[in-house]
Amino acid sequence: MQRRAHAPAAALAAALLAAVLSACGGGAGADGGDDSKPGHAGSSAPAAQPGKYHSLPEPCGYVNRDTLRRLLPVTGEDEDGRDTAKLYKGQAAITYDTDRRVGCRWKLETPQGTRHLAVDFERVVSYQPGVSDEQRAEQLYGRQAAAAHIPVSPASPSASGASASGASGSAAASAGASQGASSGPHPQGGAASGSPSPSASRTGAPSASGSPAGGASLAPRVLDDLGDDAFIDDKLINSGSGVHRDINIVFRAANVIVTIAYDQWSVDKLHVPASEDLQGKAQSLARELEAGHFGN
Repeated sequence: MQRRAHAPAAALAAALLAAVLSACGGGAGADGGDDSKPGHAGSSAPAAQPGKYHSLPEPCGYVNRDTLRRLLPVTGEDEDGRDTAKLYKGQAAITYDTDRRVGCRWKLETPQGTRHLAVDFERVVSYQPGVSDEQRAEQLYGRQAAAAHIPVSPASPSASGASASGASGSAAASAGASQGASSGPHPQGGAASGSPSPSASRTGAPSASGSPAGGASLAPRVLDDLGDDAFIDDKLINSGSGVHRDINIVFRAANVIVTIAYDQWSVDKLHVPASEDLQGKAQSLARELEAGHFGN
C-alpha cells in the first residue's frame, strides 16, 4: 500500500518538471527566432509601404498585334497563314506565381535568320522590415543596371541601392538576369545578352567588319523618358551560326520591373542587324507597355 501511495506523487513531480522545461524552451525559441517579414511581432521595424501595383497583365495578349507585326515581320505567302497566327499568339513563360511574375516570348524563323522577342513583368514584394516594395524594386533595378555596366547617375535612388548591395549583389543580379526576361531564348548557340562573350561588342565599338556599329546616341544608356528608371543595352555577337544583335530594355514602374529582350540573327555575317532599327522598335514596345498598364 505504501509503494502505491508514492507512485502517483512521483509521476506528478515528473510531469511538473517536464512542463517547466517545456515552457523555458518555448520562451527561448520565441526570443531567438529570425523572421524578417514586415509587421512580425518579433520585428522592431514598422511594416513598410506596400507597392502601388497589386496585379500584372496577361503578357501574351497584352502586346498589340500591329506591334508584333513590326517587330516580327512576316512577308510573302505566309503572312496570313496559320503559322503566322500561331507566331503572334506567343508562348507564355512558365512561372510559379502569376501574381508575382509573368512573361511571354515569340520566335520568327526565316531563311535569312531568326528574330526573338520576350517580355517579362515582375511585381516586387519586399520582405525586409522598413523596406517598401518600391524601394526593393529600386534595389533590384539598380543591380541589373550595374550588371549591364549602364552609366547610372550617382544621385538616383536606384544607383544608391546598387552601391549598397555591393559586389555580391551585382553577381546575384547577373545570375538572375539569365533566368529573367533578359534571358530571351538563344537556341542557336549564342551567348545570352546579359552574359559577356569574347566575340561580343557593344554599339559604338567596331563591328565584325571593322566599321563602327553605331554612334554614341545608340550606345547602352539610361532612358530618361521611360518609367521611373530605365536603361537600354545593345550587343553585337558573332557565333558559329551567324551574327546577332541583342537589345535589352529594363524599366521600373513603382514596384514592377519590366524587361524586353529583342534580338535578330543573321546567317549571313556580312548582313549585320542595325542598332537603330532594333532599338527603335524595342523602345516603341516599351512605351506601349508603360502606357497600357502603368499609365495611371
